[in-house]
Amino acid sequence: MRAAVYSGLFAALLLACAPRVQADEGGARVPVLPLYQQECSACHVAYPARGLPAASWQRLMGNLPRHFGTDASLDAASLREICGWLQTHAATGQRANDQPADDRITRTRWFVREHDEISPAVWRRASIGKASNCAACHTQAAQGRFSEHDVRIPR
Repeated sequence: MRAAVYSGLFAALLLACAPRVQADEGGARVPVLPLYQQECSACHVAYPARGLPAASWQRLMGNLPRHFGTDASLDAASLREICGWLQTHAATGQRANDQPADDRITRTRWFVREHDEISPAVWRRASIGKASNCAACHTQAAQGRFSEHDVRIPR
């Protein structure tokens, strides 16, 4: 009986400590850095690292005191850890060549192409507000999943 209890506790501990993952539109799974999830999702969805090329992430992380009008400063150790993870998991291939205006994910070619059926009026709905509010339509965005199967566009 005691072994079964310990076995159950061990399994629960393993599940609690398992790294979260993000899946891109192709289904590739990327482990999510818990510190990145914690710090970035305090204000917005922790966007997939593959959403931007490494150079964009470097500029964004180097300007956290003025992060889109907000001071998102981090301590040096957290900054190093998050920057390293973003560089490792940044966009590759054709996406890596995309240098979006203002380093905004919503201005990358792939984002525009993936959302080309969404009219400007939909983005302006009070329930959505702006294109960067992924969680308004992507019901699993907080869990790092952005599959179009989980999209529900609110009225």
